[in-house]
Parts: sequence; C-alpha cells; structure tokens
Amino acid sequence: MHNPYAEIFRVPGTKGFAAAAFIARLPIAMAPIGIVAMLSQTRGEYWLAGAVSATFALTNAFAAPQISRWIDRLGQTSVALPTTIISVLAFAVLLIATRYDWPAWTLFLSAFIAAAMPSMPAMVRARWTEIFRNRPELNTAFAFESVADEMVYIAGASLSVGLSVALFPEAGMLVSTLFLALGMAAFLLQRSSEPKVRAPESANVGSAIALRPVQIITLALIFVGAIFATAEVSAVAITKELGQPTAASLVIGVYAAGSLIVGLIVGALNLKAPKQRLLAMSIAVVALTTLPLLVADTVPLLALAIFASGVAISPTFIMAFGLIERRVPEAMLTEGITWVMTGIGIGMALGAFVAGWVVDNFGAQNGFWVSVAAGTISLLVVLLGQKALAGAGEVELPQAVPQAAE
Repeated sequence: MHNPYAEIFRVPGTKGFAAAAFIARLPIAMAPIGIVAMLSQTRGEYWLAGAVSATFALTNAFAAPQISRWIDRLGQTSVALPTTIISVLAFAVLLIATRYDWPAWTLFLSAFIAAAMPSMPAMVRARWTEIFRNRPELNTAFAFESVADEMVYIAGASLSVGLSVALFPEAGMLVSTLFLALGMAAFLLQRSSEPKVRAPESANVGSAIALRPVQIITLALIFVGAIFATAEVSAVAITKELGQPTAASLVIGVYAAGSLIVGLIVGALNLKAPKQRLLAMSIAVVALTTLPLLVADTVPLLALAIFASGVAISPTFIMAFGLIERRVPEAMLTEGITWVMTGIGIGMALGAFVAGWVVDNFGAQNGFWVSVAAGTISLLVVLLGQKALAGAGEVELPQAVPQAAE
C-alpha cells in the first residue's frame, strides 16, 4: 500500500533534519511553562513567574519574524547559529539567576535576550519547500510538520513541568536549553538540505507582512489560535466545576488527538481543489464545531465536543502554510511562515486571557463563546480575502520605505 509519508523520507537527509528539528523546537512549548514552574517554586510568586514567561514569549513572537527575515537574506546557518548561541547563553543566565536568587531585573533581562531563539518550525518547512517545491509531496511534508507541532505542544509542556516537579525547579528549563543547543546544532550541521539564499528581485525589499496574503492568513490564524487556547482554558474550568479536575488533561489530549488524526489523513491525500478554498472549508469546519461546546455539560460530552472541535485544526494549518509557500516569494519564505506562526502564538495568548476573563465573570461554560466568536471572525477574514489568496502566481515584492534625503 502506498504510504506518502514514507515517500517524503526516501529523499536523503530528510530523516536527519526532521529529527533534529523536532528536538530543537521542543523549547517552544517547554520554555514558557518551564519558566513558570521554575520561578513559582523558587520565588513563590506566580505574578513574577508569569511576567517573566510572558516577557520571553511576547518578545520572541515579535523578534522571530525579523530573525527569519535575515535568515532569508543570509542563510540559516549564518543567522540561526549566532542567535541560538545568544539564546542558550541567556537561558543559562536565567537558570543561574534563579538558582542563586539574583535580583528580579536579571530574570526579565535574561528572558528578553533569550527571545533571540529562531523559529525552527519556519526553518524546517523552508527545507521541505526547497526539496518539494510545486510538488504534491510538499502537502504531505507540511502535514507531517503540523502533526509534529501538535506533539511538541502536548509532550513539551508536560515534560517541562514533570521534570521541575519531580527533580528540582530548574530541571525543566535546563533540559529545554539542552534540547535547543543540541537540536539546533544537529539541524544546522546538515548543510546539504539548507535552502539556497535567493537574491530578492528588488534591492530595496520590505517585510513579508506587507504582502496581502500574509496579512490575511496571519490575521485568520490569530483567531484560530484563540480557539485553541480557549478550549484548553475552558476545559480546565469546566472539569474543575464538575468536580473532576483530573479529567482536564484527558480532555485536552483528546482535542490534540482529533487534530493529529485528521491532519495525517489530509496529508496523505492529493487534494486538487485550490488551497484558498480548502483553507476556507477547514476554517468553516473549525467555526461550526465550536457550537457543540456550548452545550457540553458533562465530561463525556465535553470530550466528544472537544474532539470534534479539534479535527480541522491541523488541516487549517496545512492549507495556511501551503498558501504561504504559493503566495510568498522564495526570497521571503522563512519570514512569511514565521509571521503565520507568530499569529498563532499571539492568538493563543489573547485567547487564554479573554477566555479566562469570561470564565471568571460569566462562568466556565460561557468561556466557549470566545471560541464561537473567534471562529466566526476567522472565517469572515478568509472569505473576504479569497480573491487576494487566489492571486496570480507571481507576487510583487513589497518595497521598503525609502529614507529621507539628508
């Protein structure tokens, strides 16, 4: 029986860089929650732990696209190597500052500098694109990476917290930092699969976020990310309200399982429909499946509704990254992918905040209204942007704003 996933790994080097990329991106999930687990145990102040974690996460969300922009211009090794070294050293300072009770400002400063960590999900997708550009195998490769992202978020957070609780407070962050250093080193040493640096068609090129397709997809996925976070926050609140708090991890796991299974299936299919339509269809399913969450008032019903709500998440990401590959110039691909990843991260942060506020003020069940609203807005964004997303194959490079004459 034909296995499309086996096909993509027959290309020499793909197994190596995919394995290294998985290890190197574990800190995406491990670091934010690891900082909270570490500082909450050593300092006993959750506001401080949350603030330092947010400093890292938000700074990285906005720094990563700029780092990726330089990666497109200079190459993965030339940029990712020094930025990773900076990030690893800053994480090391954060660990030392925690262990030896240094002043709080050192925690914030080291977390801020650690945000120089480059976007591994963008870099590994750029390598797949270099190999399978304009071929159906690229859809399978993107599906594999979406599933890998899901596994990172499931395993990374649990591993980080588990290590900190079972061993010592800094254990989760220590392992996360080692994964970043070793995984990135293994990834960058595989030079044969590194994408070529392509000179832009214009010498005065602006940012990928100036491209209309990148704006539309990033905005749409901000709201999809909000759905993802809202489901987690509301699931924890509802299971606690029902007197079964331990069921929260099971419910959240079911959510990821639904996304993972359907993502693998979609990646194995050679879908012929235009990707902008497939993206709209995926988000329509995401929006529609938020409705049963409003009436899930028992743990079994909640698990079933959450599973249904998760089935279209991975397909949405697969189509979104496929469109970025089609609509963004080759010289700006890594930056374009990183902006979409940034949108997902911003959406998760905002979704968790808004859902938490709704739960506190209007009850656990009403938290899912945030999911309904976010799904509706995301669908409207993609429907209104269909013409731009279906644009011609050639994309005009955005021009940087010229400097005023002295």
